[in-house]
Amino acid sequence: MAYIQPRKNKDGAVTSYTIKVHRGRDPLTGRQLKPYITTWKPPANMTQKQVEKELNRQAMQFEEQCVAGAVASQKIRMADFCPQYLDIMKANLSPTTLDLYKDVINKAIIPMLGHLKLTDIKTAHVQEYVQKLSAMKISPATVQRRLVALKSILSLAVKLGYIAESPAKSEKLILPKIVTPKIEIFTKQEAAEMLACLEKEDLQFQVMVQLAIYTGARRGELVGLKFSDVDHENMKITIERAAIKLKGSETQLKPPKDYEVRTVAVNLNCLQMIKSLEVEKKKQAERLCDLWHEGGWIFTQWDGKIMNPQTPTRQFCDFLKKNGLKHRKFHALRHTSATLLLFGGVNVKQVQSRLGHGKMETTNKYLHYIEEADVEAVNILDSMLNKDAKVKILKKAE
Repeated sequence: MAYIQPRKNKDGAVTSYTIKVHRGRDPLTGRQLKPYITTWKPPANMTQKQVEKELNRQAMQFEEQCVAGAVASQKIRMADFCPQYLDIMKANLSPTTLDLYKDVINKAIIPMLGHLKLTDIKTAHVQEYVQKLSAMKISPATVQRRLVALKSILSLAVKLGYIAESPAKSEKLILPKIVTPKIEIFTKQEAAEMLACLEKEDLQFQVMVQLAIYTGARRGELVGLKFSDVDHENMKITIERAAIKLKGSETQLKPPKDYEVRTVAVNLNCLQMIKSLEVEKKKQAERLCDLWHEGGWIFTQWDGKIMNPQTPTRQFCDFLKKNGLKHRKFHALRHTSATLLLFGGVNVKQVQSRLGHGKMETTNKYLHYIEEADVEAVNILDSMLNKDAKVKILKKAE
C-alpha cells in the first residue's frame, strides 16, 4: 500500500507530495528495507478536488510500478543484478553450466556491461559485446556460448519485471558464423582393429570402452555407473546419474544430460566382463582393507573412490597412441555407436531413446553420415557398371 505525505513550504502551503511504498524486511537479515519513494508536484492550475484525484492515481501507478520491479530496475546495474541471477538460477542450472556462467560473468559480462543499468542496455550494447568477444580471437561457438549466458541473465530480468523485453534477441544481432564440426566416428574396420588392441589392456579400461560403444553413453554417465545399475537377468543397464568434475572441487554427481534417465540393453559379453570386474574390485578391497572406499562404483580410482570423469579421455588418448591408431576423442565412441545402429537399420526413435537425446534433431544429425555412405555406394556401383559397359563396347568394336 502506498503512503502519501504532503510537503509544505515555510508558509504552511502544500507544494508537493511524497509517495512511499514499503518493501518489507530483508529475508536474510530481518532488517526493514528502505521504501521506494517518489515525489509528485501538482500543477498550479488544479483545483483541490483535481489534486486529490490525480494524487491517488499517481500513488496507485507508482505502487504498481514498484510491484513490477520497474522502479528498482531504474537504478540496478548489471554488476549488481548478476549475483541475484546466480542465486535464483543455481537450482535450475546444471553445476557445469552454472560454473561456466560464473566464469563468463566475471571475465566478460561484468567487465564489458557491468557499469550499465539494466534499463540502459540496448541491442547496440549487446552487439558491441559480441564484437569484443570476437576480437579476442576465440571461436564463434565460444562467442555464442558467452552470448547465451548474457541472454539468460536478461531473460530473468524480463521475468522479474526489471526490463520490458530482452535487448539480446538473436534476430536483431549479427553473430559470427559457426561452422558445424564434422562428427568423428570409427569406421567398422577401425572399430574392429581397436577392439582387437583393447584385449591387451586392463579389465577396467576394456569394460569402459566396450560399454561406450555398446550403450552409446556419455563419458560422465559411464563413470557414474554402479554395479547395482546392472540387471544381469534382463541384460540391461540403467543410466540415472552422471559424474562431473568442476575446477578446484571433488567429483560430483548430477542427473544425465537432458535429464534422460534410461535403461538400455547390453550384450552378454559386456555383462560377463562387468561380473569379472566386480570380482576383481572385491579382491582389491580385501587387499587394501581400511584404505578402500566402498561406493559400489564400476569405474574407480585405486582406492575405490569414483573415477575422475576426465580420466577416460586421457586413458583413451594414450591407448590409441600406443597402438598406432588414428586419434579420436573418447566421445567418438558415442558417435560411432549411434551411426552403427542406424547403419544396421535401427529406428531413429530407438536410437534417440538409447542415447538419451532430449531432442530428435540431435539424433537426426547422424543421418547425414548414412546419406553420405549411400551416395558413396551408388558412385562405386556406377563406376563398376560403367566400367563393365565400356569394356563390352570396346570388345564389340574390335
